Amino acid sequence: MKSDSSASAAPLKGLGGLLRSSEPVRSGPACSLAVDLLEEAADFLVVHLDFRAALATCERAWLSLASEGLAEEPAGTSLEVKCSLCVVGIQALAEMDRWQEVLSWVLQYYKVPEKLPPKVLELCILLYSKMKEPGAMLDVVSAWLQDPGNQDLPEYGALAELHLQRVLLPLGHLLEAEELVTGSIAFDEEQRLGGLHAIHSARLRQTQEHSGSQQTQELNQEASPSSLPFLYKLAQFFHWIRKARFSRLYQLPIHD
Repeated sequence: MKSDSSASAAPLKGLGGLLRSSEPVRSGPACSLAVDLLEEAADFLVVHLDFRAALATCERAWLSLASEGLAEEPAGTSLEVKCSLCVVGIQALAEMDRWQEVLSWVLQYYKVPEKLPPKVLELCILLYSKMKEPGAMLDVVSAWLQDPGNQDLPEYGALAELHLQRVLLPLGHLLEAEELVTGSIAFDEEQRLGGLHAIHSARLRQTQEHSGSQQTQELNQEASPSSLPFLYKLAQFFHWIRKARFSRLYQLPIHD
C-alpha cells in the first residue's frame, strides 16, 4: 500500500535512544567487522543521510555475522550488534518510504517472530501503527507474546500494553483484547482495569458506528420499491392508466 506523502514514516520518535546501541561495542575478532560496518551504517544514516548506503551496509554486516560465526563471542555482544543493525536498517527503509518492507526485512534475519528483540518489535509496532497498518503486526506480536521464552523479559509488559493499544483496539479485535488483559501476566490490577475500560469504550464506539451505519443504509433505501411499496404500486397504476389511454386513442375510428 503506497503511503501518503503527508504521512511520512520517518523520522520515528525515540530513534535517537535506540541508535545509541550502535556506538562502539566491545567485541572479539569474529564480531569486529560487523561492529565496524554498524558504525559505518549509522554514519550514513545520521550524518550523510544516505539511506540506501546505510541499508546496504547493514546487510553487509549481517552477511559477515553469518559467514564468520559467533561461537567465540559473548551472547550479549552479538545480540546487541544484531539489534542495532535492525534499528538502523528499519529507519533507513522508513526514510526511503519503503516501510512496507520492514517486517519481511527483519524476519529474513531472525526467521521467526518469537526471536525478534524487544526493541525491534517495539519499533515495528510503532511504525506500522503510525502508517495505519496495524494488521501487519497482529500475528507477529501475538506469537511473540505467547512464547514462554519472552515472558520473563523486562520489556514484556510494555510490549503487551503496546499490542493492546496500537494493534488490537484499532483493529476492533475486542475479544482478543479481553483475553490478553484478563489472562496475561503482563498486566497488574491497575493496568488490567485501565485495559478493560479502554475495551469497553471501544465496544461502545463499535455499537454506535454500527447503529449509524444501519441508519444511513435505511435512509439510502427511501423512495425505493422495497421500502415504500405503496408509492411503487401507485406509480405502476399511473403507468397502466397512461398506457390504456393511448391504446384507446389509437383504437378510435377516424371520421372525415
